[in-house]
Amino acid sequence: MENLAEFIREHPWWQWLTRTPFSAKMTKYALSSVIAFMLSNVAFAFSYWLGLGTTACSVIAFVSAAVPNWIMNRRWAWQQTGRAPVKQIVAYAAVSAIVLVATSWATGLANHEVHVYNIPNHTGLRLLIVTGSFVLITVVLFFVKFAIYEFLIFPGRREARRALAGLDAQRGALAAEPQVEREPALSTSISA
Repeated sequence: MENLAEFIREHPWWQWLTRTPFSAKMTKYALSSVIAFMLSNVAFAFSYWLGLGTTACSVIAFVSAAVPNWIMNRRWAWQQTGRAPVKQIVAYAAVSAIVLVATSWATGLANHEVHVYNIPNHTGLRLLIVTGSFVLITVVLFFVKFAIYEFLIFPGRREARRALAGLDAQRGALAAEPQVEREPALSTSISA
């Protein structure tokens, strides 16, 4: 397993995808989201195939992906270790609850539409349409969640504080520097 990890770290694509802190974070977020996406899609399709309602399928899919996604996002993508603050856990849970409601609503709407068009139960087309609605809402929410995680839930407090401290120090140094009026530079020209 270590050989695979080493191979990936040294691969030119990985180095290109993780060349800046932001691109590394986005790449790791995307990979953890793909893993969670696969887990949730398998769970959703299997639950729907068993005959459960779309809300139950969405809840099962959500739970099967939420915990691994939390761990991968917090520890791997945003590089946060230690015990998570309660505020962070509550905010993550709130975003997750909104995602759950949105996916339940979208899949319920799709399921209603397949009833309207009389697509029979337990057919591949019906499964494809309803699962497709789940996939579509998940992809849209991927970008929304990244922005929320980046700016609200997992903000790099230390980096932000350092940047602000650097700006304050720079402003203080500029304010302390005596303002000297400089004479305009004389242009020299060669005249014949």
